[in-house]
Amino acid sequence: MADVPSSPDLGYIRRKEDYLRRLRRIEGQARGLQRMVEDDKYCIDILTQISAMTKALQSVALGLLDDHMGHCVTQAAQAGGDEARYRLQEASDAIARLVRS
Repeated sequence: MADVPSSPDLGYIRRKEDYLRRLRRIEGQARGLQRMVEDDKYCIDILTQISAMTKALQSVALGLLDDHMGHCVTQAAQAGGDEARYRLQEASDAIARLVRS
């Protein structure tokens, strides 16, 4: 395959503030988890919060993936050639990472 193509326009840009708001909420959840451990909270309660945080991160990841597929991959597919092959492989690799996590 040819050289790695330059970064495309960001597909998530129209939802950037939503993603930032959600990530800040997740950051707060992480701090809350730290406090729960510091305060010797019940392990099942901590695991429940970890599960909620994991689901929140997965939701952000799926949104970003959807934006990437709908914008970056679509643009590359329309352009064709090495760029299309690269972006499709990049998306496939990202999906594989999400499935394994």
